[in-house]
Amino acid sequence: MSSKRKSKTKSARKKRAAPRRTAARRKSSPKRRTAPRPKSGAELTSPVAESDYWSPVTEPSAPPAGPVSRIAGRPKFPPAILLMGPTASGKTALALRLAAELPCEIISVDSAQIYKGMNIGTAKPGADVLGRAPHHLLDIIEPHESYSAARFRDDALALMREITERNRIPLLVGGTMLYFRALVEGLSDLPEADPFVRLMIDTMAEQEGWPAVHEKLRQVDPETAARLDPHDSQRIERALEVYYLANKPLSELLRKPKYVYFPYTPIKIALVPSNREELHERIAQRFEAMIEEGLVGELKKLREDYGLEAGMPSMRCVGYRQAWDFLEGRLDAASLSEQGIAATRQLAKRQLTWLRSMPDVTEFDCLAGDIENYVLEYVRRELEALLVS
Repeated sequence: MSSKRKSKTKSARKKRAAPRRTAARRKSSPKRRTAPRPKSGAELTSPVAESDYWSPVTEPSAPPAGPVSRIAGRPKFPPAILLMGPTASGKTALALRLAAELPCEIISVDSAQIYKGMNIGTAKPGADVLGRAPHHLLDIIEPHESYSAARFRDDALALMREITERNRIPLLVGGTMLYFRALVEGLSDLPEADPFVRLMIDTMAEQEGWPAVHEKLRQVDPETAARLDPHDSQRIERALEVYYLANKPLSELLRKPKYVYFPYTPIKIALVPSNREELHERIAQRFEAMIEEGLVGELKKLREDYGLEAGMPSMRCVGYRQAWDFLEGRLDAASLSEQGIAATRQLAKRQLTWLRSMPDVTEFDCLAGDIENYVLEYVRRELEALLVS
């Protein structure tokens, strides 16, 4: 099987588990690398020494300007595995296999699983899974609290450093692509959220509607308004908030160069379905299972335990938003299932769009039966290559 890099022309996608390497658009693409078939089970399960691949390094004062340099056969920066994919693509099962075979510690990259008590609707790993492979960044805030990509970046970098100092490999797993991008590419220098400004914008929306607020945004930041739906309340609010706080449009601030600090050698893996319909069927089955397991009851208890409102970030999560409408009498049971599945499919579509825009990502068919062996063998090769490149 072979690793291939994306070209500017689109080609037909074939169902396969073998990796395909993608790269950022550039004048000359790197040479293609051949990926052999996975080894036998005995070879795959051979033990790996925790310190085989790297030595802990001192944190540099600034990010590297060019390619990562190698010192005495070892990478200057330690490795980090980034396992990304849409919802229902099998990320958790694959992460457990990697954690069992390699000296890894899992860091969750999921903007919904950070909330305490939100277990069923977020497909949060259960006690049996966490007993085998503990996950970092689960259940870290209450459902009425807010979290951000900037805070995730700080939390993840701190954990990655601790894991590396234990001579282990950070394994970041999830489907929140904004968090992955913020971690690797950094964030623009934007003002922090201001509750008073947000209250003003929310009041404006209650009185005039979000399309009217969108029009106000268009008057001060037409570039941002043009890419936002008039009913995308979360992004409209943030864009207008930034303008009021910085007195500059969001589009202008995003064009400023970012300071990027990511002292790791990333191994980026994307789980991408060869057949979208099969992924949709998985999504439907999983959402129906969530309803049977008690999604509505879980939300009902959360509303009793916390002073939750429909507009809070936690309640905008797919599944909980539809369950909220069901409890309010705006949806019946059939509509809850139908709209929940449709919203989850839209989420998966957005996740795949993000994935395909990311550079230097190796794709695997998440529907292939032998995917765990292929990914494990690929990661082993990448780690070994750090010693000889």
